[in-house]
Amino acid sequence: MASAFAAAGDRVAIHHRDSAKEAESLLGTLPGQGHTVVQADMADADAVRRMADTAAEALGGIDVLVNNAGIFLHHPIAETSYEEWQRAWRRTLDVNLVGAANLIWCALPHMPAGGRVINVTSRGAFRGEPDSPAYGASKAGLNALGQSLAIALAPRGVAVAMVAPGFVETDMTNEHLKSPRGDAIRAQSPFGRVARPQEIAAAVLYLASPAAEWASGTVLDLNGASYLR
Repeated sequence: MASAFAAAGDRVAIHHRDSAKEAESLLGTLPGQGHTVVQADMADADAVRRMADTAAEALGGIDVLVNNAGIFLHHPIAETSYEEWQRAWRRTLDVNLVGAANLIWCALPHMPAGGRVINVTSRGAFRGEPDSPAYGASKAGLNALGQSLAIALAPRGVAVAMVAPGFVETDMTNEHLKSPRGDAIRAQSPFGRVARPQEIAAAVLYLASPAAEWASGTVLDLNGASYLR
C-alpha cells in the first residue's frame, strides 16, 4: 500500500510497532520525496496520539489514513484457559479495534475536507474465526466503526470505507500458506489462489481517491469469491 500511494505521487508515513529495520528498508524503496517512518504500539493510546501528530508534522497534514495494523492470536475457546482467553481478547481488541478508533480520532484534526479513512478489516468478520474469535469480532467491530463514522464525518467532507480481504500473501499469513493446509486455503477460492498484496493496495488506492466519495460506508469484499454474502 505504501508503494502504491508513493507511486501515485503521494507522500507516505510508514507505521511500525517494533520493525524499524523493515520500515526503513521499505522507506528506501519508495519513489518520490518527503516520506517518513513513525512508530507506535497501537494498544498504547498516548503513543498513537504522538504518532498521528508526528506524521502530520512530517507530511504537512493527513489526507488519507489507512488502518492496516492488526494481530491474529490463536485462542479456540475449548482449548484456552480463562486467563489466556482474557489476554487474547484484550490484546486483540486493543490493537485491531480500539487502536484504530483512537488513530482516527487523532488524525481527524489534521485531515481536511476531502480526506479519506480506509479500514482494512477481514472476511473473518462475516465468515467467523472459530480458532481466533477475538480477531473476527475485532474486524466486525471495525466495519461497524467505519460505517458509523462514514455518517458522522460526511458533513466534514471526509469519507470512510472498508476493504475486507480473505487470505493475502503477507508475512502474517506465510506460516499458514506454507503449512500442509496451504493447498486447502488456496482452494477456498475458485481461482485456486490467495490475494496478492498489490490487489488489496489497488482497491485501497481507489477508495482514497476523489472519485470514491460516494463509496463512503462501503465494505468491499476482496476474497476471490471464497466467501459470498
